[in-house]
Amino acid sequence: MVTSFILLGGIAALLFGIALSVSFGAADIEFLTVWEAVFRFNPELTQHQIIQELRLPRVLGGAMVGASFAVAGALMQGMTRNPMADSGLLGLNAGAGFALALCFAFFPGLSFNLLILYSFLGAGVGAGLVFGISSLAKGGLTPVRLVLAGAAVSALLVALSEGVALYFRIGQDLAFWSAGGVAGTKWFQLKIIFPWVGGAILGAMILSRSITMLSLGEEVAVGLGQRTGLVKLAGTVIVLILAGSAVAVVGSVGFVGLIIPHLTRFLVGVDYRSIIPCSAILGSLLVVFADLAARMINPPFETPIGALIALIGVPFFLYLARKERREL
Repeated sequence: MVTSFILLGGIAALLFGIALSVSFGAADIEFLTVWEAVFRFNPELTQHQIIQELRLPRVLGGAMVGASFAVAGALMQGMTRNPMADSGLLGLNAGAGFALALCFAFFPGLSFNLLILYSFLGAGVGAGLVFGISSLAKGGLTPVRLVLAGAAVSALLVALSEGVALYFRIGQDLAFWSAGGVAGTKWFQLKIIFPWVGGAILGAMILSRSITMLSLGEEVAVGLGQRTGLVKLAGTVIVLILAGSAVAVVGSVGFVGLIIPHLTRFLVGVDYRSIIPCSAILGSLLVVFADLAARMINPPFETPIGALIALIGVPFFLYLARKERREL
């Protein structure tokens, strides 16, 4: 009952947020004109072009990216039983960004398809470094050690990315990634990442029952007949696809995958068959309304949405870290 209410209410709120976001911008456009631009597009009208080419892909990209980060965070938290797991905190975003820096520097003519593939690889390298370093510590993997390793690896990869940007003079190309934002999202990017993101979220929903068992403990999952190694492998691939796709489009936006799964579990419980779809909706809502707020704070200038979400995410992270302080 609660899950259905969140899904239906969340979809209604998301549609409202999309309509509001498309209607608001630097150019003052009446709602009737927005409606006509969406459903009766006239390419000869400048206002219609603004709606179709700038605002619509921006808000739809924000919704897609929010769902990607939220579902990736939910999967990571379920698989690792780490309440602080998030693609930004565990090095995936920084790894994907470093891969993009190398692509811009050495292969400037790459298509967006190949950029996404390299983002997947970079996210995998970042995650591998974090898990490898934290597993070397005495006592093995713990939530706080993972986050500390993630902070160190992320700082290293971000510094390397900035060094590459300075040396090869590609700072402007990487500026979008450093700040994080959906302002430059284009239709061709959405058409490329939609099958990846849609397929990955569908895969996450198929895995959701197994993730629920895994979140209870590996021994419990094995006892219930789960092939935990296969589930973790499939879940990891899905996380890399979601995080890599999102970073390739909007850059470094953290904390969505940290906040949303915790909020969703509070609302619907611990069954990932409810957590995955609800996280996708709530993640989309967070990014869409954060982007709208980013345009309203200091118009006509924009505040990076990564900074706005961090205002919520950092206190939440500190709260979780305090709960896990005994792991140190």
